[in-house]
Amino acid sequence: MKANLILWILAARPKTLGAAIAPVLVGLVLGWKLSGHFCLWLALATLASCMCLQIATNLFNDALDSIKGSDTKERLGPVRITASGMMPPKTVMRAAAGVLVLATLLSLPLIWYRGWPIVAIGIPSLYFCFGYTGGPMPLAYRGLGELFVVLFFGLIAVTGSAFVQSGQWHVEAVVAGLQIGMLSTVLIAINNLRDVDEDTKTGKKTLAVRFGKTFARWEIGTLHCLSYILGLYWFLSHGWLYATILPLLTAWVGGKAMLGVQREAPSSHYNAYLALAGANLVLFALMFCVGMALV
Repeated sequence: MKANLILWILAARPKTLGAAIAPVLVGLVLGWKLSGHFCLWLALATLASCMCLQIATNLFNDALDSIKGSDTKERLGPVRITASGMMPPKTVMRAAAGVLVLATLLSLPLIWYRGWPIVAIGIPSLYFCFGYTGGPMPLAYRGLGELFVVLFFGLIAVTGSAFVQSGQWHVEAVVAGLQIGMLSTVLIAINNLRDVDEDTKTGKKTLAVRFGKTFARWEIGTLHCLSYILGLYWFLSHGWLYATILPLLTAWVGGKAMLGVQREAPSSHYNAYLALAGANLVLFALMFCVGMALV
C-alpha cells in the first residue's frame, strides 16, 4: 500500500503543482483587490480544481508518452511510472480520468455562482489535460506545448480565478496572466531543451526539435525577461510600485536557471534548473500577491 502511494505521488509530480497554484493565487488576489470582495470557499474550490487539472495532465502525460514511445531508457528527467514498467498504462489513464471527474465536481460551486463562463473555460481545460499529449493532434507533439501553457496556465487560469472572485473580467488579469504564463512556459522550454536529443529520435516535434538548441535557449531567456519587463505595466498604468518592484526581487532565481541552460549542454543537470525555474514561478506569484496587498 505504501509503495503504491509513493508511485502515485511520483506520477502526480508534486514539484509541478506550482504551475497550477501560482496563477490561481495571482488571479484570486487580483479579483479581491479590484472588487473589494473575497470568498474563501470559492477560492479553495478554484485552487483544488486547478490542482486536479494539473495532476490529471501529468498522469495522462506519463501514460501517453510511454505508449507513444517518447519516454525511453535514455530519459534524462525524473522516472516515469509507466515507462519504467512500475504501473500499466491503462491503470494510469483510468487514474487520470478519475482525477478529471474530481476536478469537475470541485468546479460545480464555481458554475453555480458564476455561470456559463466557467463551463466555457472548463470544457476545453478538461479536454486538453488529455489533448496535450493525446488525441488526434497532441499539442506537445506538434510544437504547441508552449502556447498551451501560456493560455491555460497563464491567461485562462489567472483571468478565470479573478472572475470567480469578482464576477468581472479585468484587463489587469490579462497582464498578470501573461507574466505568469511566460514564467510557466520557461519550465516546459527547459524540459524540452533537456530532452531535445531523445525527442528528435522518437519524433516528438517540440519547438526545441523543430528550431534547434540555440532557439530554445533564446526562448527561455526571452520568456524570463519579458515576464519582468511586463511588470512595468503596474506602475506605469496604475502607480502600483510594489506590484512592480517586489516580483523583481525574484528574478535572480530564474536568472540562474536561464544562465545555466545557456552555458551547459542538455543533461540531467537541467533537472536542477527546472527546480529553480519552478521556485522562481512560485516566488514571483507570492511577491506579486504581497505587492498587490500593499497597494
